[in-house]
Amino acid sequence: MRVVYLAMGCVLVALGAIGAVVPLLPTTIFLIGAAGCFARSSPRLEAWLLGHPMFGRPLRDWRSAGAISRPAKIMACAGMTFGYGAFWFSAHPSLPLAAGVAVLLLACAAYVVSRPSIVDQP
Repeated sequence: MRVVYLAMGCVLVALGAIGAVVPLLPTTIFLIGAAGCFARSSPRLEAWLLGHPMFGRPLRDWRSAGAISRPAKIMACAGMTFGYGAFWFSAHPSLPLAAGVAVLLLACAAYVVSRPSIVDQP
């Protein structure tokens, strides 16, 4: 199973890296999953990810308190809003589909907003 977790962790890091540069693709959720996989397969890679200068702090905050920084919450909600707008205007969905997607995104946004906030520090 270690090999499976290691492979999954590597795939999730790759998806997270892609998400860091591609709009609307999340980054942190993939890296949280990668850290969990590495915790079960490679302490060295887990330590590398948790110590990363850009992504380490949000991962440590999530792990210690289930917390999301206020700017990250704003970006997540803005991204969901932008994504829904792009979906609405490009796909011209039926009303039931549009309502279903809206409910799903609102539930996701409510979850993000309900998490504790960590005050950003340098």
